[in-house]
Amino acid sequence: MENQNRSGTAGKAIRCKAAVCRNPGEPLMIEEIEVEPPKAWEIRIKILCTSLCHTDVTYWKMATTVISWWVSSVVESVGEHVEEFQEGDMVVPVFRPNCRECRDCKSQKGNACSIFGGELVPAMPRYKTRRFKGMNGETLYHFLPVSSFSQYTVVDVVNVVKISPEFPVDKACLLSCGISTGIGAAWKVADIEEGSTVAIFGLGTVGLAVAEGARLRGASKIIGVDLNQEKIEIGKKFGVTHFINPTTCGEKKISEVIKGITDGGADYCFECIGLGSLMEDAFNSSRVNWGKTVILGLEMHRTPLAINTSLLLRGRTVIGCLFGGLKPKADIPFLAQKYLHKELNLDGFITHEVGFRDINKAFDLLLEGKSLRCIIRMD
Repeated sequence: MENQNRSGTAGKAIRCKAAVCRNPGEPLMIEEIEVEPPKAWEIRIKILCTSLCHTDVTYWKMATTVISWWVSSVVESVGEHVEEFQEGDMVVPVFRPNCRECRDCKSQKGNACSIFGGELVPAMPRYKTRRFKGMNGETLYHFLPVSSFSQYTVVDVVNVVKISPEFPVDKACLLSCGISTGIGAAWKVADIEEGSTVAIFGLGTVGLAVAEGARLRGASKIIGVDLNQEKIEIGKKFGVTHFINPTTCGEKKISEVIKGITDGGADYCFECIGLGSLMEDAFNSSRVNWGKTVILGLEMHRTPLAINTSLLLRGRTVIGCLFGGLKPKADIPFLAQKYLHKELNLDGFITHEVGFRDINKAFDLLLEGKSLRCIIRMD
């Protein structure tokens, strides 16, 4: 049954402010919109803090929508048949669904959901309908079942996770995507063990999160590969022990440099940019017999990955992953506890903070390469 919340807004449409992408690639417009109440198996949440990444930039250049999915929020009201959440719960929405009922969700071999993890549509995943309207009555599109650039949004229960109320709201949104992706890739996909050697191609937020995960697993050497020299000092904060700028390697290939540092190749290589050529470099930098290459970047040009198959026969492997292989309902609360126990460095990812009305400044900072994560406070 639908709860009657203290504010009296349950079951009613809410008017609030949202940053809407009206024209692809142009500054977002702060507008008043209407957010419908949740239907069955949905909840409506009040956004406290949000952020953005390069995926937001990609979609910002493409469509009219309310974008982003980096969120910390509190439950405002719940729809019918919702038992997992109640008003006032601290929650983190995620783009990766986790119904916990299908064969894929029950399996420990991956983190897909065979019921809700298919085609991404700009609408609610269960009903394929929308909960946003502009003040002229026009429908506004959803984004990756979250849409956090709005003071209120509606999410399906399969796309949201409850976390401890003790968790700081300005850090909670960091668990929605990239940082969880990097740590998960290090812990669950690669399963780095103590003393391992690691090479990370791209020291953005995801790559640095891989480094943090490798550091916590006790990797002996963590090599960061990036064109930005400023990432040397930033990388050290997350455990990077060696830094390679490809432009300073001379006639040597990156793989040759990494093999020299690691005595034959890294045990684990991670590609965190999304370039076919770097994926090949990562594979060629891995150790013969057991080297594992993990692909986290979406190839931006749709270029096929070219690998010498004879090298695969000698024991090297390549694997891709979404959201670091994490199962959101179980693994995000686990990461939250790691932070509360002062084991996980989240604070180091926050480089800037802006208010909601200055949201376009957050885009500028990201595009200029000046920020890792900019926290956007919605109040």
